Amino acid sequence: MHPAAHPSRRTLLTLIGAATCVGMLSPLPAAAAPAAAPGLDDPAKKEIAMKLVSSAENSSLDWKAQYRYIEDIGDGRGYTAGIIGFCSGTGDMLDLVQLYADRKPGNVLARYLPALRRVDGTDSHDGLDPNFPADWRKAAQDTAFQQAQNDERDRVYFNPAVRQGKTDGLRALGQFAYYDAIVMHGDGGDATSFSSIRRRALRQSKPPAQGGNETTYLNAFLDARVWAMKQEEAHSDTSRVDTAQRVFLRQGNLDLNPPLDWKVYGDSYHIG
Repeated sequence: MHPAAHPSRRTLLTLIGAATCVGMLSPLPAAAAPAAAPGLDDPAKKEIAMKLVSSAENSSLDWKAQYRYIEDIGDGRGYTAGIIGFCSGTGDMLDLVQLYADRKPGNVLARYLPALRRVDGTDSHDGLDPNFPADWRKAAQDTAFQQAQNDERDRVYFNPAVRQGKTDGLRALGQFAYYDAIVMHGDGGDATSFSSIRRRALRQSKPPAQGGNETTYLNAFLDARVWAMKQEEAHSDTSRVDTAQRVFLRQGNLDLNPPLDWKVYGDSYHIG
C-alpha cells in the first residue's frame, strides 16, 4: 500500500490527543485509580529478578559474574552454564552458542556446535571435553557472548514468563514466580514444565484476570511448583520457594518492593 494511504504518526497522535481532551471535559471520578505498579520488566524489578534467581542458582547476588559459570551438576542435563543455567542436554545451550556463532562467526565456541547437536537430549560430554569449560569461560569475557546470553534469557524465559503473568493479571511477584519456574523447569510438554505447573494451579484457583484472588492463586501456583520440584531429586530442595517467594507472599509484597530478605539453601540474602 502506498504510504500516503496511511495517516502519519503525528496525525494519529493529534487525533488521539483530541479524543483525550474531549474525554477530559466529562466529570472526573472522585478518586483517580492509582497508577499500576511496575511489572517485572521494569529495569529495577528485572535487576531484582536476576539477583533472586542467582541466589538460588549460584548462591550469589552477583548475577553478572555468572556469564562464565559452567559445571555438570549431575542432574542428567550435561553441562549447566551461564546466567540462567543453559544446559548442553536441553537444547538451550545449543541455541545460545548458535546465536553467538551467527553474530560472531569463528568465535571460540563455534567449533563445538556439532558436538552440542549430538549431545542434545543427553548428559553426555562427548566432543565437549576436555576444553569446552575453559573455552566457555574465555567466551564469557566477550561482551557479544554476554549479550547473546541476555537475549536468549529474555527470548526463552523472561519475556514469556512476564507476558503470561500479565495476561493472568499478576503483579511483579507473580511474574517472578512464573519466571523462576520456567528457568528451572523449562516449558516443554512434560508434567513438570511451566505450563503444566500453571495448569495444575488453575485447577485449584483462578488468577486475578479470571476474577480470582491474587494471593490465593499464587499460593496454589507455588504448591504446584513445589510438587514439580519434588518429582526430581536434583530439585528436591524447595527453599527457593519456601524461604524466598512464600516469604514475600506472606508479607503481601505482591509488587516485589525492596527491602527484600530471604533465604535459599539456608543462606540469607538482602536487597535494600
